[in-house]
Amino acid sequence: MPEPDRQALKDEFVALRGTWGPEWDAVLELDPEYLRAFIAFAAVPARAQHLDAATRALVALAVDAAVTHLHPAGVREHIRTALAAGATREQVMEVIECTSTLAIHAMNVGVPVLLEVLEEQGIRSGPPPLTARQDELKEAFVEARGYWNPTWNEMLELDPDMFGAYTEFSSVPWRTGSLSPKVREFVYIAFDTSSTHLYRVGLKLHIENALEYGATVAEILEIMEIASLIGMQSATLAAPILREESAALAVSRVPDNVHLS
Repeated sequence: MPEPDRQALKDEFVALRGTWGPEWDAVLELDPEYLRAFIAFAAVPARAQHLDAATRALVALAVDAAVTHLHPAGVREHIRTALAAGATREQVMEVIECTSTLAIHAMNVGVPVLLEVLEEQGIRSGPPPLTARQDELKEAFVEARGYWNPTWNEMLELDPDMFGAYTEFSSVPWRTGSLSPKVREFVYIAFDTSSTHLYRVGLKLHIENALEYGATVAEILEIMEIASLIGMQSATLAAPILREESAALAVSRVPDNVHLS
């Protein structure tokens, strides 16, 4: 196979992603054929365009800004791209706010396990009727977030104070933001489907919500395609280090009697 044209690859990458950095120089130098394959991979969601450019960038931002991932270079790239595509500063902040709710999954996963253990040990025999306050908290959640799902039942039962505080926290972008409910659900889908989280319960819930808000199958698949691209960050992290370390080793092996100019 002929050696890929490195400048052409770089130009194609910039045309696709609108950016370039030293980490990509390292990948291009070490394995241009691998970079060529990634460009084709990354082009699938970009060329499908079921989502507009700003929404694609906002979805990618949610994946990279998620607390399970925290990829600063990607966060900066996607914020820059979203703003250039017409997203407002307030909309970008809205995505960040939605993404910051991810950690409530500690409760979504943990509380049902706690209840399971309590039932196994005979400490709990089943859910008691909701109190008046719990009913009010449930109604407040539905009013603010537009849905109810059984995944919240255990938390509402066992820790209503935390549930109420979370309802207030998670509802801020829904009360004050300008993104559509469908795009907000796209944000939740993005970080739930990401390989650094893979939260199936939430993913199913937010796919259901997105479809109710009018999302298409193609749009949801495009979110998953965008989330699938973060595997390349293994290369953008490690390739520059490999280049530096291999260069340092080559220098250290130069015989003492050889003088470098």
